[in-house]
Amino acid sequence: MLIMVVDGQGGRIGSTIIGELLSRKPDCEIIAVGTNSQATSQMMRAGASRGASGENPIAVNAVHADIITGPIGIISANALLGEITPRMAEAISGSDAEKVLIPVSRCRITVAGTKEMKMGEYIKEAADLISQRIGQSR
Repeated sequence: MLIMVVDGQGGRIGSTIIGELLSRKPDCEIIAVGTNSQATSQMMRAGASRGASGENPIAVNAVHADIITGPIGIISANALLGEITPRMAEAISGSDAEKVLIPVSRCRITVAGTKEMKMGEYIKEAADLISQRIGQSR
């Protein structure tokens, strides 16, 4: 089971997701793919198995991932202050991987039906969902 965590800017959301996942499933394989090297570096410090940065690594690894997680903007071209290129968004949204996305209003995407929570609560809920999926696949 390969979990791909995608983040941009400073990598704070991605690194927090990685920490939550590793606290639940310490043996899971996590690849951190940042839109920039700072985000990737932050996610690697959080404990990702492997990491890479940029458009091509996102496109290549989205094909192999079982689960892709990150802020909701990763499926929207030009989100995260323009860091998500159209090719990145297409690769992630077109991947057969299950997507577990964190609602972030700064991406100018509002998901009806979500309840207002703190970022940490969203991340814990996402980690719970991913942990359940990992448990079901074994």
